[in-house]
Amino acid sequence: MEKMKAWSALGGKTSAEKLGSLGVTEGRVLDVRFLDEIARTYGVAVVLFFEEDLARTRTLESVQQEFATIGEFERPFIAVGSFLKFTRENDPSFEQTMREFPLMIEVVTVGETCSSKGGKTEPYVSGLMPFLDEMDVNGPPPQ
Repeated sequence: MEKMKAWSALGGKTSAEKLGSLGVTEGRVLDVRFLDEIARTYGVAVVLFFEEDLARTRTLESVQQEFATIGEFERPFIAVGSFLKFTRENDPSFEQTMREFPLMIEVVTVGETCSSKGGKTEPYVSGLMPFLDEMDVNGPPPQ
């Protein structure tokens, strides 16, 4: 109920307008922790993709349908909350690393998807995880 109130209080009529009021727009690169906060505060589904072609060429619904029978941690995408929970549980240094080297996610799509709750639409954000070779967690290379 609180998430619905928070969502309703945002400026704008469409999901894109409401998310835009928070600075979440297609093409922006945002901290994964900020995206998680939006998911928790406003009830927005934030999905992180590991494969660029899926993120850019497919709808969220079609990808979710295709991988519906695959376990959450074997899919080429994951909910932001699940990703952060798993990472925090398996890496004690994760929080410190995030403070020093924030994990930045490219927002690929902002929209609405049909939910299983009576055909009602729900806002979502899909983001693209950086490729491992793009992540700089060790600082600049030695000179």
